[in-house]
Amino acid sequence: MRDLAREEIFKIKPYIPGKPVEEVERELDITDVIKLASNENPLGPSPLAIEAITAFASKVNVYPDGNCFYLKKALAAALNCTSEEIVLGNGSDNLLMLLGAAFLNPTDEIIMGTPSFSEYDFSAKVMGAKTVKVPLKNFAYDLEGIANALTDKTKIVFICNPNNPTGTIVTATEVESFIQKVPAGVLVVFDEAYYEYVETSAYPDSLQYVRENKNVIVLRTFSKIYGLAGLRIGYGVAPKEIISAINRVREPFNVNLLAQKAALAALSDTNFLEKSRAVNAAGKEMLYDFLRARGLEFVPTETNFIFINIGIDSQEVFQKFLRQGIIVRTGDIFGHPEFIRVTVGTSRENKRFITALEKVLS
Repeated sequence: MRDLAREEIFKIKPYIPGKPVEEVERELDITDVIKLASNENPLGPSPLAIEAITAFASKVNVYPDGNCFYLKKALAAALNCTSEEIVLGNGSDNLLMLLGAAFLNPTDEIIMGTPSFSEYDFSAKVMGAKTVKVPLKNFAYDLEGIANALTDKTKIVFICNPNNPTGTIVTATEVESFIQKVPAGVLVVFDEAYYEYVETSAYPDSLQYVRENKNVIVLRTFSKIYGLAGLRIGYGVAPKEIISAINRVREPFNVNLLAQKAALAALSDTNFLEKSRAVNAAGKEMLYDFLRARGLEFVPTETNFIFINIGIDSQEVFQKFLRQGIIVRTGDIFGHPEFIRVTVGTSRENKRFITALEKVLS
């Protein structure tokens, strides 16, 4: 049946998600497994989001608001933009697919850093476009290298900031210099899934380029710090013309009712947001202290995960952690087989990880 499918799809390597807790507990016949592989908020969702889900659960027999009117209105007020400059998606992954469908032709190219989020490559390949990968520099996006890779075939540049899996950022100064080099006809995508965790003042205000009506779209999500990964909801902010093009390929009702209501409630829960930031900051320092004491190389992060050089094969390490009831992300899928990526958890989870890592290293 292969001759029935589009040729381009056989160039795509399917995304491999982190192993679910339930599967590990079933396979190994253990309980109290902790997942430190997918960068989810260890505190769970916002309590206000839970209340909203409960309140609207009985309404799921009707279609959701296809325009996400109230959520767009709240986001516009929070971000100092208009509702017409916002598009909502079934997670940021959905928005990446829509970008490909709206803007990419088979003769086009995208540019991304490597290692970085694999779905950028997917959005290109599914449309038959080519991906140009520029290696990271000091574990961060090399904007100078990307600028040098621009050609007349370049249609989209993806900048993961902070970058997944390394947790690094490109600064406001670097971004400003880069934007000046981008020719007309190229769309720059700032993927800021971990934006709310960033602590450094050097981080760019990418929304300023939207206000300046440049060919820029900023992607953010409710999956990470807001704790709504299971509901799948993300959003993009861009000039009206770009949003209008995306809406032409966006399927009706692509954001479900409970996701809209939970996101709207979570957006207003500033107490939960601050608590999540504080728990993450404390957890980072706890893990940093241990890693420094053990002499392990790691990449300082602006996210809720740490990229750690274990010095041995990460698949072997992964299995050893599994037997102790801990799920981590292996670095081989990112081209660094000696690294693991670990989500910063609660104090209890971080202590369990440290204990487990001691056993693995010994």
